[in-house]
Amino acid sequence: MSILSPPSPTSPAGLIARRDKTRAVDHLKGCRDRYDVIVIGSGLAGLTAANRLARCGHSVLLLEQHYNFGGLATWFKRKNGHVFDISLHGFPVGMVKTCRKYWSKEIADAIVQLKEIRFDNPQFSISTTFDRDDFTRILMEKFGIERATIDSFFDTARSMNFFDTQKMTTRDLFQKFFPDRTDVWRLLMEPIAYANGSTLEDPAFTYGIVFSNFMSKGVYTFQGGTDQLIKAMKAELLSNNVDLRNHAQVEKINVVVENGVRRATGVVVNGRTIHAGAVLSNAHLLTTIRDLVGEKEWDPDFVDEARAVRVNNSSCQVYIGIKKGETIPEIGDLLFTSTAPELDSTKLTAMETTSRTYSFYYPHLRPGSDRYSVVCSTNANYKDWVDLDEPSYMREKEKLAKDSIDILGKYLPGVAEKVDHVEVSTPKTFQFFTQHMGGASFGTKFEGLKVSQDIPKQINGLFHAGSVGIIMSGWLGAANYGVIVSNEVDRWLVATRKE
Repeated sequence: MSILSPPSPTSPAGLIARRDKTRAVDHLKGCRDRYDVIVIGSGLAGLTAANRLARCGHSVLLLEQHYNFGGLATWFKRKNGHVFDISLHGFPVGMVKTCRKYWSKEIADAIVQLKEIRFDNPQFSISTTFDRDDFTRILMEKFGIERATIDSFFDTARSMNFFDTQKMTTRDLFQKFFPDRTDVWRLLMEPIAYANGSTLEDPAFTYGIVFSNFMSKGVYTFQGGTDQLIKAMKAELLSNNVDLRNHAQVEKINVVVENGVRRATGVVVNGRTIHAGAVLSNAHLLTTIRDLVGEKEWDPDFVDEARAVRVNNSSCQVYIGIKKGETIPEIGDLLFTSTAPELDSTKLTAMETTSRTYSFYYPHLRPGSDRYSVVCSTNANYKDWVDLDEPSYMREKEKLAKDSIDILGKYLPGVAEKVDHVEVSTPKTFQFFTQHMGGASFGTKFEGLKVSQDIPKQINGLFHAGSVGIIMSGWLGAANYGVIVSNEVDRWLVATRKE
């Protein structure tokens, strides 16, 4: 008998069954024919850019193909009162400043610190607050590293920036300070691999920037859940007169050539053409270039550069709902567990991986609720899942769910008897809901950042903001990239009005 819960109306199977009914509704009713800016996609970069541009006085239309807003910063509800957050939601303290400045004080004030991050693997078992002071203590007491070496490593990581050389890899960085200490490498790297899909072979500065952000003051999350966060963001957007539309499938970004210069003029969405002074795509970078615009609209050299961009890996998740009235003890906020002898970036994404991260949702994270849930996350490769036939696909989902609950039982004995909902998402699920190429959870590898930044150099009035280049991934990276690009869009609109 399967332990997986039956498909719900908002699961992929349920949505496909209702697709014709959904398409029959005019989701663009009341839309104007022209806006100053059209934002495609409502990930955190798209939402933040839309809010910033609306505050600058521009008319903004935000188009989201999904029924929910938020991109991967989203949630779903199930029977018996379950609410599940998507993705591993831990971000640096910098998110507080970003939300206070570009969203609202109320949103910023709801960001709280996670108190306990646990690691359990063959090389070590520790709990930490995941900040520089505690990591320094652990590296000295548990791993025997000298204080001077630790300080030098942290200072080096903190000093890294976008303009540093790309020749040094994260592996090189670790080897320089902690030669052959794969146990230390695991402590330093494993959480970042889950946070943005990076590996030991990626440029060291991408690791240094992200790691240092976390080490500042630890890991934070949004109290109340992602549903309350996006609800607050939608309210802020509406108060700033952003026109929000879901079930809005953008089919094409319109581009014209005038006097030898390409310019974006708007989009085709749900079969309707809507014009704009600028278009900001929060869709996947390569989807934007290849599908929404088309390769023939770009310079050949740019197309070659875009084709060389590597898509980052995807994810699997197991959503575990605890019965109403049942409780689980607090054993930490995040648990990184593995039986692998050492950190291996390749094995971390394999279907047979034993490395998992558990996110625990206690009632205090959702004030007013008495419910508990657990989300188990693993990194994954799209290619391992996409070609499975339906029976094999369901068997792998079942195995993933069973293994995840069995492993959880090591830390919460008897938890299986308290579970009344089990659901699994795979790279195919992520691809279905986000339309990201390869079901990517973390956008692209580092080289994607330059391609993203060069889009307006190729086509006037067209911009991109999203999860690219590792350092622009995750909640904070995506939101900040939305701010950066919105400033560019604002300058473009102001300049064109003066012409």
